[in-house]
Amino acid sequence: MIIQVIWFKKDLRLTDHRPLAQAAKAGPVLPIYVFEDRLLGAEDFSGRHLKFIKECLGELQSSFEDLGGELLLHRGDVLTSLQAILQEVGGFHLWSHEETGNGLSYQRDVQVGDWCKTHGILWTEIPQTGVVRRLSDRDGWSARWNSRMSETIVPCPGPEEIQFVAPETLSKIGHITESPPHPELSNQMVLQRGGRSHALNLQDSFLQSRGQHYQKEMSSPASAESSCSRMSPYLTFGCISMRETYQTAREHRAGLYEIKRDGGTISPGWLGSLKSYLGRLRWHCHFMQKLEDEPSIEFHNFSRTCDGLREDHWNQEWHEAWCAGQTGYPMIDAAMRYLNHTGWINFRMRAMLVSFSSYHLWNHWREPAHHLARLFTDYEPGIHYSQVQMQSGVTGINTVRIYSPIKQAEDQDPNGDFIRRWVPELEGLPSPLIFRPEALTTMEQSLYGCRIGTDYPAPLVDHREAYETARKRMYGLRGTSKSREEANRIQAKHGSRRRGARSWR
Repeated sequence: MIIQVIWFKKDLRLTDHRPLAQAAKAGPVLPIYVFEDRLLGAEDFSGRHLKFIKECLGELQSSFEDLGGELLLHRGDVLTSLQAILQEVGGFHLWSHEETGNGLSYQRDVQVGDWCKTHGILWTEIPQTGVVRRLSDRDGWSARWNSRMSETIVPCPGPEEIQFVAPETLSKIGHITESPPHPELSNQMVLQRGGRSHALNLQDSFLQSRGQHYQKEMSSPASAESSCSRMSPYLTFGCISMRETYQTAREHRAGLYEIKRDGGTISPGWLGSLKSYLGRLRWHCHFMQKLEDEPSIEFHNFSRTCDGLREDHWNQEWHEAWCAGQTGYPMIDAAMRYLNHTGWINFRMRAMLVSFSSYHLWNHWREPAHHLARLFTDYEPGIHYSQVQMQSGVTGINTVRIYSPIKQAEDQDPNGDFIRRWVPELEGLPSPLIFRPEALTTMEQSLYGCRIGTDYPAPLVDHREAYETARKRMYGLRGTSKSREEANRIQAKHGSRRRGARSWR
C-alpha cells in the first residue's frame, strides 16, 4: 500500500484533523513535523513561539504514542525531508492542512507544490479554518464560513483505525536528536503553555466561569487577563480547531437559552458575552482572508495612496523607547511591559500600542509589526498585518482612530492599579496624577518619589500636537479623489459584507 505522509504545520492536534483521518483510511501513515530553519530565523519569529511549539509537539508526540505510532521530527528544509522519505519508501501521498501564513511559508508551499509535481507525488491540502482559497470576491463568504464551521467534528482515530509505518522505516529516514534551541527566556515571564490539554482547560474555564463578563471586561487590560478566553495561541498553532472551538461555544450558548426557555435562571452577562465571543471567532477568519487574498499586505500598504506617508520618517530612538515601555506615557509603557512579560495583551491595548507608534511617533508600521509579532505568542500573520495596518490608518477604508493614551488610562484603568503594577516607578502617585506624571510640580515629584526625566521619562512627544499633526495628515490624504478611488477598490475586494468589524482577538 502507498505510504500516507501527514505533514503537520500549524495544526498540532489529532482531533478534527481531516488530513490525518482521511489518510488513515487510505493506508499506513507517516506523520512528520519539520523545524524549518527559514521560519525559525524569520524577523517575525521568536523564542517564545518556539517554546510554545515544542510544548505542543510534546503533547502531540504522546498522543501518537498512545495510538501505537510516532511523530517523525526533522529540522532544516521540508524539501530535504520529503526527498529523504521518497528515497526510502518510494512514491507516497502527501497530506496537510492549507495554511495562510507569512511570505516565507507561502514561498515554501509553492516550492513543495512544484517538487510534488516533478516527482509525481499527490499532495492533498484540506481547509482547517473559514479562509477560502482563490476567492473571487467576498460575496457569500459569511455563508461559506457558517457552512464550514457547522461540519461534523472529526474525532481522533482510535488505535484500531490507524496503521503506522514500521519503526524500522522511521529509523532509516532518520530523526533529529535535538530540537533547535530557543533563546533563554526569563523565569519571570508568565507565558502560556502550549498543548491541547491547556487549550481544553482554558476553554472549559472560560465557558463555565471566566467568560461571564467578557463583553464588559475585555477592554481593560486588568480584567481582560481573566475574562478573555485566552484561546488565541491555541488557535494559531492548531492545538484545537476553529470548528471545534466555535461549536463548543455555540452549543454552550444554546444550552443557556434552553435553560432560559424552561423558566430557569442564568447569570447576567452570559448571553451577550457569548454572542460577542462567537462574533470574534468569525472575525478571526475574516482578517486572515485578507492576507490570503492579497499576500503583499505583509510588505506593503493596503492603500497604495499611503505609500510615502511614513516611509521617509523613522526615529530609532523613539522606537526603542516604545519597545522598552519608556515613552513617558504610563498606559503605553504599562501595556508594553505587560506584553513583554506575558506574550499576550487584549485587543484594545494592542490597537493603542500600534496607534501610538504610528500616529504619535509617526513611525512606519512594518518594524513595529515585527517587534509585536515576536512578542505575541498568538501571532497570526493574517490577523496581525491586517490589524497593524488598520490601526496605522493605511487600509484606506477603516475609520482613522488615534487613541489618546491618557484617555485610555482614565477609561480602562481608572484607579491606576494596572499602571502601578507594571510601571512601579509611579506606584506612589495618586490616581488623578498617575495618568500625566509629567504635570507634577517639582514639589510633588519630591513628595511622591518620582523625578520626571530621571526616575521616569518625560513624554517623547506632546499628545495634543502629535494628535493634531497626524489628524491633518491623515484626513488630508483621505480627502483626495485618488484615495477615494483606492478605497472603493479595497472595499470591493476586502470589505466585510457584515457590519461591525472588530479588532484583535
